[in-house]
Amino acid sequence: MTDSPWYQDGLRFECTQCGNCCTGAPGYVWVTDEEIKAIADYLDKPIGEIRLLQTRPARGKVSLNEHLNGDCIYYDPAGRGCTIYPVRPLQCRTWPFWPGNVSSPEAWEETARTCPGMGHGQLITLEEIENRIHHSGT
Repeated sequence: MTDSPWYQDGLRFECTQCGNCCTGAPGYVWVTDEEIKAIADYLDKPIGEIRLLQTRPARGKVSLNEHLNGDCIYYDPAGRGCTIYPVRPLQCRTWPFWPGNVSSPEAWEETARTCPGMGHGQLITLEEIENRIHHSGT
């Protein structure tokens, strides 16, 4: 029998679309070919243009570009939101259920300091949390 994770009873989360997870320190937002195509289709732009101008190779994968300040290329600071929200990459869709954020109650609480949706909203079950962690790509 394995030990149950600390979040075995689930965790509450509801995205407030505050944009805090899209801004700040530089990092990576991994994207697949399918996600790049979905972004291109959504923006009605050629896939080659999105690939060339909006992504970069990193660590053997492909990541969305970011501005010099670390903000995602698709984050709109004026509107405080994602300009591709309906087709945002899976990594974005799985936030905040990334391995580092759920590694301990302390890590969860630390992340919650900048994410107002954590600890609020609907209860995300253990099964769904583990599914999101598995698919987070982080």
